[in-house]
Amino acid sequence: MVDHANKYVFATSDKKVNDMTMKSTHDSPILVTGAAGDLGAIGRNLTAMLLAKGHKVRALVRREDERAEGLRQLGAEVVQGDLTDLASMHRAIAGVSRIYFGMSVSAAYLEATVNVAAVARHYGVEVFVNMSQMTVTQMSITETTDSPQHKLHWLAEQALAWSGLPVVTVRPTVFLEGFFLRLAAAGVRDSDELALPLGNSKTSPISAVDVARAVFAILDDPAPHIGHVYNLTGFESADLDHYARVFSEALGRTIRYRNVPLSGWTDTLREFGVPMHLVNHLSVMAELHAQGRYDRMTDDLFKLTGKTPTNVYDFVKLHASEFTRSEATA
Repeated sequence: MVDHANKYVFATSDKKVNDMTMKSTHDSPILVTGAAGDLGAIGRNLTAMLLAKGHKVRALVRREDERAEGLRQLGAEVVQGDLTDLASMHRAIAGVSRIYFGMSVSAAYLEATVNVAAVARHYGVEVFVNMSQMTVTQMSITETTDSPQHKLHWLAEQALAWSGLPVVTVRPTVFLEGFFLRLAAAGVRDSDELALPLGNSKTSPISAVDVARAVFAILDDPAPHIGHVYNLTGFESADLDHYARVFSEALGRTIRYRNVPLSGWTDTLREFGVPMHLVNHLSVMAELHAQGRYDRMTDDLFKLTGKTPTNVYDFVKLHASEFTRSEATA
């Protein structure tokens, strides 16, 4: 495999290599997986950021739909494929210079990671940015969690380390768009309650848009980041009563935190058809929250982007319509 990473390390002192660097940056597309994700998705935001900077983007989508067409309208080359399918990954990776790999919670996560990594190694990519989870920071060869997804992330990181690829690992904490919007919006909207089974411990949620900005910074200039692990946290670490007060201030009405029983919460998820693999993962995340495992703060996001993380007040303001009943239903 060609050592593209070393080429970039010495590029600053060699005009010819600098020219090669520029050519690679602007002529070879960057592969973004999960590009058609929904609300707050890293891949979709990352695609827009890269295109705005002048990079070519090859956006991998699972199906052709209006989201894929929206990516084309942004200027991306759209490729349909399955992360676990070898032929799909050859179509997606052949000719790309840099890869962002991110996948939603799935029992096939490890298979997908190794499948993509094997093809990426075959083509000799310059950088492989892997989206992991902060919980992996607290795992080891002897310690894991009860979440099968957490173990898959840990194993995937081991496989990538063995692969010899120029890997950069990004480990965010819990997403604002996850627990605080997708899973809590209905309770805030309908009952003025932040109803979650997160106990009384502190947590530092981060916006997926901020994570996309961090990944953009890495892909825009990968050489300084090869081999690094970045742990990304939000603006502050606080308990849910504090965040309820922030919601109240942002929405102009009183919002209270209610620590709901975990069993009933997971039963509701199952009733809504959430896959068991995801239910089990969310259940363990809630338990870890209650244990204080998400009470973490780093300055890695600022180091990468030069910007402080989005605070919960601004996030709630931005999505106020999601947390407020319409006049028609009020």
